[in-house]
Amino acid sequence: MKRYDIIVIGAGVSGSAVARELSAYDWKVAVLEKASDICEGTSKANSGIVHAGYDAKPGTKKAALNLRGNALMENLAGQLDFPFRRNGSLVLCFDIKDREKLQKLLERGQENGVEGLRILEREELLEMEPNLSDKAVAALYAPTGGIVCPFGLTAALAENASVNGVDFYLNTKVEVIEKQKEGYRLEAGAETFFSRVVINAAGVYADSIHNMVSERKFHILPRKGEYCLFDKTVGDYVSHTVFQLPTEYGKGVLVTPTVHGNLLAGPTAVDIEEKEGVNTTGIGLEEVLKKGALSVPFLPMGKVITSFAGLRAHEDGGDFIIEEAEDAKGFIDVAGIESPGLTCAPAIGEYVAEIVKEIIPAVRKQDFIAKRQGIPSMAAADKEERKKLVKENPAYANVVCRCELVTEGEILNAIHRPLGATTLDGVKRRTRAGMGRCQAGFCSAKTVEILARELGKDIGEITKAGGESVFLVD
Repeated sequence: MKRYDIIVIGAGVSGSAVARELSAYDWKVAVLEKASDICEGTSKANSGIVHAGYDAKPGTKKAALNLRGNALMENLAGQLDFPFRRNGSLVLCFDIKDREKLQKLLERGQENGVEGLRILEREELLEMEPNLSDKAVAALYAPTGGIVCPFGLTAALAENASVNGVDFYLNTKVEVIEKQKEGYRLEAGAETFFSRVVINAAGVYADSIHNMVSERKFHILPRKGEYCLFDKTVGDYVSHTVFQLPTEYGKGVLVTPTVHGNLLAGPTAVDIEEKEGVNTTGIGLEEVLKKGALSVPFLPMGKVITSFAGLRAHEDGGDFIIEEAEDAKGFIDVAGIESPGLTCAPAIGEYVAEIVKEIIPAVRKQDFIAKRQGIPSMAAADKEERKKLVKENPAYANVVCRCELVTEGEILNAIHRPLGATTLDGVKRRTRAGMGRCQAGFCSAKTVEILARELGKDIGEITKAGGESVFLVD
């Protein structure tokens, strides 16, 4: 039996943020993840928006953690070396009759403590974003809004946690949690674990994990959102994140640049019961493009290079559940983490660590490593930096992914760094190899070959995303 002070269930952005914060203290910590890699669930398929914080109901955990997470993001990006840009956001109003709703959103944001909010009139709005619909009569402007790479953020948090002593167990699905006198016994994968504290950050499966140990049941409803991603040639179609006035289902279909230079539109919001239901649909993608065009007419449909879908973990109460279960001491839920969960993640880590300290007192490590270096990118480097990269590692001269200018050197780094990639998708999320216009049509074979060589495996053993997703079959 493997024994820990704290076990975190789930290696998405929330679980990884919690693990990173816990790694700063003298606890023995592990993360159990059912997938073959970190960032395989909700965290891999979202808008990548760092929300300003005007939308959440005042007094909720969402409101407080959104504001704090937004404030932490810029410094964290500097420490952990992941892409982040404070590009600002706009909420469009298309009818003068809805001007009152825009004003209420402004007042809500001010009550939440969001700085710099103001309402733009039509002329200033169109001067700021000339490709917006001429039907927009006004907009709420939030200069503190931003965009981030969700894969980059999650990987940075998880890698830094690992370097600071957290043990990650992948392909380790939790099947049984049993309350014992001094903690919990867990059966996961082929292992048995014991932990004094368990933190449930299992995304859309957080209800299943919680309901194993508590009589106070709750329910997570997967809310599917579909997206369209556009080529980088139209990545500057808008410079701000453009929302529409929110509804009961969320913030609606947005149009935004990404930190990597693409244009993104989505998501839809459809409640489903299937917790692995991430298929895209013709109806859903048509809705994305139709509603996106309300904000930005003449969206360049011919420049869509891929579509994808993700699931948001919606809990019936509407707020995050971040607390110790009343009837299961030492069991802490981090559940119902839907939008703005990505923004909140660093603050969720802090919040959970404070709860844990009440259960197991701890002191901060003197040797905590707060910084992490990401994978040096040939595409982002200037001429002199490229020369230096090639001189230090000749593999940086071997371009594997032409669309995104990803080299063999970057792929090798992705494989051999802490919590390194073992699948094609793992390489893609860490390096962007396969995320360009041809969508891995050119580079996948070479990437699979490199993975097999570096991992000491047969090519037939390499998968797209773990499990049965092999490339070669008899």
